[in-house]
Amino acid sequence: MFLNIQTIKSWVDDITYRKAMKYYDGGYVEELKINADNTIWRKKDNIVEISSNVISFNGFNSYEVYIELDKSTNKTGVSCSCDDNKEYGPCKHITAVLLKYINEYQRNAQINSQINEIDTLINEIKNISKDSKEYKRELNLEINFINDKLSLRPNIELKLGLEKNYVVKSMKKFLYAVLLEENLEFGKNFTYDPSIQKFNETDEKIIQMFLELRELEEERENPYGYYPSYSNSVFTGKKFLLTDKLIYRFFKLAKERTINAEINSKEYINVKIIEGDLPLRFNLGMNKQIIELSQESTMPYPVDGAKKVFFYDGNFYIPSESQVKMYEPLYNLINNKRNNKLIIGKEEGEKVASYLLPMLKKLSKEVNVDKSIKEAFYETELLVSTYLDKKDDFITASLKYNYGDIEIYPFLQNEINKDKGILVRDIEKEEICHQVLRSFGFEKDSNFYVMRNEKNIVSFLNEGVNKLQDLGEVYYSESFKNIRLYGKSNLKAGIRLNNENLLEFTFELEGVDKEELTNIFNALREKKKYYKLKKGGFVTLEDDGIKNIVEVMDYLGIKDKDFLNDKILLSKYNALYLDQKIKDQDMNYIQRSKDFRELTNNIRDIKEMDYNPPEYLNKVMRNYQKIGFKWFKTLSYYGFGGILADEMGLGKTLQTIAFLASEIGEKPSLVVAPTSLLYNWQSEIEKFTPELKVLVMSGSKKQREELMEEVGNSDIVITSYPLIRRDIDEYENINFKYCILDEAQQIKNASSQNANSVKRIKAEGYFALTGTPMENSLTELWSIFDFIMPGYLLSHSKFSKLYENPIVKNQDNEALEELNRHIKPFILRRMKKDVLKELPPKIEHNLVVDMTDEQKKLYAAYLASAKNEIDEEIKGKGFNKSKIKIFSVLTRLRQICCDPSVFVEGFKGESGKMLALNDLVEESLEQGHKILLFSQFTSVLKNITKILDKNSIKYLYLDGNTKSEDRMDLCKEFNTGDAKLFLISLKAGGTGLNLTGADTVIHFDPWWNPAVEEQATDRAHRIGQKKTVEVIKLLAKGTIEEKIFNLQEEKKRIINNVINEDMNEDNVMTKMTQEDLESLFI
Repeated sequence: MFLNIQTIKSWVDDITYRKAMKYYDGGYVEELKINADNTIWRKKDNIVEISSNVISFNGFNSYEVYIELDKSTNKTGVSCSCDDNKEYGPCKHITAVLLKYINEYQRNAQINSQINEIDTLINEIKNISKDSKEYKRELNLEINFINDKLSLRPNIELKLGLEKNYVVKSMKKFLYAVLLEENLEFGKNFTYDPSIQKFNETDEKIIQMFLELRELEEERENPYGYYPSYSNSVFTGKKFLLTDKLIYRFFKLAKERTINAEINSKEYINVKIIEGDLPLRFNLGMNKQIIELSQESTMPYPVDGAKKVFFYDGNFYIPSESQVKMYEPLYNLINNKRNNKLIIGKEEGEKVASYLLPMLKKLSKEVNVDKSIKEAFYETELLVSTYLDKKDDFITASLKYNYGDIEIYPFLQNEINKDKGILVRDIEKEEICHQVLRSFGFEKDSNFYVMRNEKNIVSFLNEGVNKLQDLGEVYYSESFKNIRLYGKSNLKAGIRLNNENLLEFTFELEGVDKEELTNIFNALREKKKYYKLKKGGFVTLEDDGIKNIVEVMDYLGIKDKDFLNDKILLSKYNALYLDQKIKDQDMNYIQRSKDFRELTNNIRDIKEMDYNPPEYLNKVMRNYQKIGFKWFKTLSYYGFGGILADEMGLGKTLQTIAFLASEIGEKPSLVVAPTSLLYNWQSEIEKFTPELKVLVMSGSKKQREELMEEVGNSDIVITSYPLIRRDIDEYENINFKYCILDEAQQIKNASSQNANSVKRIKAEGYFALTGTPMENSLTELWSIFDFIMPGYLLSHSKFSKLYENPIVKNQDNEALEELNRHIKPFILRRMKKDVLKELPPKIEHNLVVDMTDEQKKLYAAYLASAKNEIDEEIKGKGFNKSKIKIFSVLTRLRQICCDPSVFVEGFKGESGKMLALNDLVEESLEQGHKILLFSQFTSVLKNITKILDKNSIKYLYLDGNTKSEDRMDLCKEFNTGDAKLFLISLKAGGTGLNLTGADTVIHFDPWWNPAVEEQATDRAHRIGQKKTVEVIKLLAKGTIEEKIFNLQEEKKRIINNVINEDMNEDNVMTKMTQEDLESLFI
């Protein structure tokens, strides 16, 4: 047997398979020992024996695996020395050996037999070409259907030929020849030869049916029910015997052709098969005092017991099921009568007129009615009248049928005046009226219908009355008229933007007291179908109109008691939600004012807004940046905030500066940024808008207090997150024009000091800049929105209930789409690949490095002890309370991967990654590249500088201790100077720097959050870059670095569907499960 991955996956569970992949990919499976020759399989008994050892991840244990594969029976025997195999079946070690066998040994065997396979393929191609039907002659298949009353069962006989047809004397022999594609001689002048002859498409289907039944008979099984239990053969000589089911199937297949037929010993040639109703023709005449019903022509002859196929007027018919059902009782009645005539007494004329004649007209388009009968019948349109009344707690319904001036009451003995003739009643319409009443719960009571169930009354008022009106006139008593049903048609609402920039929402249910609205809404929330009003009447709660109003109320936090007021005031932040809800749910009873429509339309179509940057900036801004400027202006005009979430390197700072420059007035604007970016902001403002007065808040507390005096004389104030936390009491007393947060992910934790501080700042408008509005959870997005538009995404608990939990835990696409609709207008995000067509590509790849022997020993020893230490910690404190300890251990393992000397004092061995880095840097510098080298460990960076100093390689260095004012100088020196290598701490230099002088980025160690690495990479891959940027990530082979990398790839989900998908070290630990942890150590 040849194995494949799917087969192996079917033998084990997902966890076992993933662990086995880690063993195989990590090289823990030793070379296989196989008993076979060059073809692998033993030629005698088709057995292949495989044995190998699998080394444990800690390197201290090994497990013996033995596998036996039997090609002839597809059976497998396995064994392993581990405990899991003995207790649970195929283990991860056996699975790993099988993976190695498939990928490295079985594949080689297939390659060795490749020549034979190609030869086989060529032969198959030749056979396909040989079997091509394009140039074959078409056979004449003559089919004779025989149905004789003397025959036990209907049957088929065949003739076959080309110029002349020959009788198929043995159906079995013929079908065997067809099945085996063999020749069959019919006579001197004709031999069936499938290599040069073919059946047409219709005949091919019929032959296939014969072949299928031949196979069924051969097996003597009956899965399809074609043969109940006949002991005799289906194929008897030249005959093919048919059952009812086979007759129907045969005629359905043969409807595209003609056949010959022998019906009751009479022969017919080239009979058509028509799938359609029988063209019946009836005569209804009167002879003295009797009515005669007869059919023209001969009676249709059913060729099967189920009466699904008929022979009629020289053709076969396959009529519709509805015609057969209606015709069958009449057929049975007439067919048993003398001369095929049905005799009816004249006194039964009303039944003929009201029942028989309408049925005949449905059965046939040709019903010839004798003139004397027509004259005897009185035919006129039926007018239905329904009378509805209310008595106590129930309602009644009475029916009256009017045929001209003849009145009929269904439940009374009606004396019908026959002066005008025999009345032709519309019995079908009369019965429909009864059905409608019964379907809504009416029951017959004496001479009328009664309904006592209150629930049925509401349904009847809502739907039933309309159905009765479609059938005729409906009359209501005064008491019935008082039973009003209120629903969507009674809703009246409006929404407008008032002079105070608030939304005014008005609502009423016309005819219903406002005091009852609370009870109505509560009844709806309790899933009730209706509400009975105090004054009488009902409010239907199955109406989408009221349901949608309650959904809006619950979402916006509107209280039931608020509807007692003439109008409800809402934040304008809710305008887009309301507008979209009105459109999506067809809430056209809510009238939207002109200013409300302008507001929502302008926000949705920012490009059309007539805003342009200041002239001196218009020349340097790209088109997408000008759109960003319009986005700022439009949102601010209507008092909204927003998140500018452009990918790193697209100029968020420039777009913001252009916006602030256009809004200069009496009040200053505040920019809050990371400490490392304070002077970058100052530099950019002075570069693009030198006329603006910029105040950078820095220095000691006393110095900042002095600077506070200058805030009123400034256009833009710049401060950092640490300083805003310290000085927030002073800032609370200042009213700013706008407050801008740069790198707004700094407030992703809603309960952090950063978030609490900036949310106390008073401003007319709030905006956030960040390439990563979410790094792991939707709560982070909520926190930023809580800054730019407080309350827009509801309270955090309500946000979690409506969005975060359904999306994260249940993968609820409806909740995800709803959230997207809410946030989309207020987040502007463009990707470099979409707007910077001229930006050169970014090439990323991993460089997997083997550790030195000394490193491996240290790593293995620490891994083993760490695993035991963590196991004990979890046993004692539980998994969640052990995460700090776990993170500490993982950090030590990562340090060993980078450079053991930063963890183990006095370590004298070498580091595989350091050696690889040395070669990589030397080679890159020799080729003229400029390099950015990132690591999150400053201790590792310090050790790298020692190697560089030793090799006399010039470099620049930046970490968290580098002063803010020095950062810009270092960037300028790297971009324009001789230094070819820049060592940067990931946290300190991953944002805010423009380093387009580099064309190579090296990440010495992987960080938990890929977004942080992306930000660092984009220091080089951004506007102004002219060269292709190569990004290299160094990973220590077979270590936690590879496992963390794989883990994060698997964990990325959900967030990318909302905005972007990122992770960070804090959230990785808080979201990590015990299974994730185990995968790092296994």
